[in-house]
Amino acid sequence: MCSNNKMDIKIFTGNANRELAEKICKEIGVELGNSVVSTFSDGEISVDINETVRGGDVFVIQPTCPPVNENLMELLIMIDAFKRASAGRINAVVPYYGYARQDRKTKARDPITSKLVADLLTSAGADRVVSMDLHAAQLQGYFDIPVDHLVAVPILAKYFKENNLIDKDTVIVSPDIGGVRRARNFASILDLPIAIIEKRRPKANVSEVMNVIGDIQNKNVIIVDDIIDTAGSMTKAAKVLKDFGAKKVYACCTHAVLSGPAIERIENSVIEKLVVTDTIPLPEDKHIDNIEVMSISPLFAEAIKRINNNDSVSKLFDK
Repeated sequence: MCSNNKMDIKIFTGNANRELAEKICKEIGVELGNSVVSTFSDGEISVDINETVRGGDVFVIQPTCPPVNENLMELLIMIDAFKRASAGRINAVVPYYGYARQDRKTKARDPITSKLVADLLTSAGADRVVSMDLHAAQLQGYFDIPVDHLVAVPILAKYFKENNLIDKDTVIVSPDIGGVRRARNFASILDLPIAIIEKRRPKANVSEVMNVIGDIQNKNVIIVDDIIDTAGSMTKAAKVLKDFGAKKVYACCTHAVLSGPAIERIENSVIEKLVVTDTIPLPEDKHIDNIEVMSISPLFAEAIKRINNNDSVSKLFDK
């Protein structure tokens, strides 16, 4: 039930993914807030908020994608600006949460950078964080403020169903043991079996496939992951599935970071089609034939409306 004291929705964005922010505004039916985020000649970030936000329910849409540190600083400075301008509530909408993979100590003297970023957002003045497919769901516990955690699996699964890319013999594949729950959720939507690639990762951005658990012989497969960065793991996994007898290999992920040689690797791989979301903008200077982008703007728009109305966000996933 809506409160009589409901605050006006005010949506702003930095430079990380303006197109996504505009799509979300269109879905909600509000104008994107008037703000300018630029840099001084020495590289310092300048933020100008050109309208009143006093008492408003402010949503700052800013994934911390590459350039990660610049986009993170933009977000922190914007939050600080809104706090000092007496915003009623400040919601950091971070579709892609950078540094999420640095979530634990794997060796002596490692930082836990994802916890540090959570502390920075809180200290800057955020009252709530809205994100999608955190690398590890327990990252929500790093925050001392509410976190609404959205998932992209239903959107990605819908693409394969609507485009007739699945049949009763299709198998959903988790690229590692850690992603089994995600693959199982994806498979349950489509009522399909799963397989698992067993591998070890000797160092960052390097993986070695060891075995495939499950029956993929003469079957089409869909690899489901949360992040594709350099695409080394994904393209190697696709090749191994082919070597183990898979017919066609499709892949999907929520966050298409696609850094370094990623795009070239995907184009030269055995992957028939890669389906991603628009949490991160794809490079504008490259045409990528075998990558399909699904927009998560309707889901974020509905979440923002529910947060503003003080309604349940979890009910989005009951449908």
